[in-house]
Amino acid sequence: MSEHEQTRILATETDGAYSWWRLLVSLVMSTIGGIGLWSVVVVLPTIEVEFGIDRGGASLPYMATMLGFALGGIFMGRIADKYGVFVPLLVGSTMLGTGYIAAAHAVSSWQFTIIHALFIGMLGSSASFAPLVADVTHWFDRRRGIAIAVVASGNFLSGTIWPPILTYGIEHHGWRSTHMGVGVFCLVSMIPLAFLLRRRPSLDVRTGDGNGNGNRFTLNVSRRTLQTILVVAAIACCVAMSMPQVHLVAYSSDLGYGAARGAEMLSLMLGLGIVSRLVSGIIADKIGGVGTLMLGSTLQCMALVFYLPFDGLASLYVVSAFFGLSQGGIVPSYAFIVREYFPAKEAGARVSLVLMANLVGMALGGWISGEIYDLTGSYQAAFLNGIGWNLLNMSIVFWLLLGQPKSRRIFT
Repeated sequence: MSEHEQTRILATETDGAYSWWRLLVSLVMSTIGGIGLWSVVVVLPTIEVEFGIDRGGASLPYMATMLGFALGGIFMGRIADKYGVFVPLLVGSTMLGTGYIAAAHAVSSWQFTIIHALFIGMLGSSASFAPLVADVTHWFDRRRGIAIAVVASGNFLSGTIWPPILTYGIEHHGWRSTHMGVGVFCLVSMIPLAFLLRRRPSLDVRTGDGNGNGNRFTLNVSRRTLQTILVVAAIACCVAMSMPQVHLVAYSSDLGYGAARGAEMLSLMLGLGIVSRLVSGIIADKIGGVGTLMLGSTLQCMALVFYLPFDGLASLYVVSAFFGLSQGGIVPSYAFIVREYFPAKEAGARVSLVLMANLVGMALGGWISGEIYDLTGSYQAAFLNGIGWNLLNMSIVFWLLLGQPKSRRIFT
């Protein structure tokens, strides 16, 4: 196909009205499906009492969900590359709803954990994040950064909307009835939305980056090495990120402010994370993914430090708000980096791999923080642990930033 014909196809399929409509549907799908990442955070204190387990044990369902989400995301990403995003979305919607109905009938912490890992994490929510992020990159060229940020914001929008709803449901109807209701809602809402995303981009769009080719910055490392470096960086930043996100509700309860106040702080954090995520998309379109990632990682580290001396009710709201504004752009920056450095035809698998590494970090960090709490009786050491992992991420990103020349070259 000639360069002129290729450009014509790209112009009609990217950045147009259909692209924006598809982005809206993807955002709604991501927002609903993202409940799998947040419901277990809200229910953590409840299942601790329900099943008679300690804080570390109550954190295991979250870790299992995130690990399942990570593995499932890689699998779903490969399916999306081959068959389009509709197939993983249809499977994920069905399994997510089924998983919540099954979790409502769990009679032990291990049953609850396994259901979350397999149905809610691996086969459910995983389809509503990385595959959707990768898919939207095929439909945007000039506005790719903001498009990635919008669909990735579904994760935070989910964290803003769902915790208060779940808290109300648990307090007034019990956690089991609440999980049943969530399962039914996912089934009746997500399956029809999946059918709206059946259309696939043309092969010429999927094998290009907006100019008909895959491109990247020149670094003196292989693609495999670069992918590995990005995975390590993603794990490190999200071990740090998970400390307040996973344990804020429990931390608020321990300080005597109650779970409801903690849920409000979490919603505030994630709501402002949406703002941060959208702004980071605009920034990424200007300075690239690596620079945007460095900015977010540095601000996140500062926010974690502020949690150490400030534990008053008002100050926790302020610090949580700053944390949300700091870390919102970190995760989508990895997707942007992948599209800068790797061919677009590999987007589903590679974006899923690095974004799922983020989730591995969240799972690991959530569990480690719970264990540190059990050992020390407070969250101070857990915050210090998060800061250490954040510094590791910053050092990796700084190395990538130094290795970027001003010019780009095209893959052949």
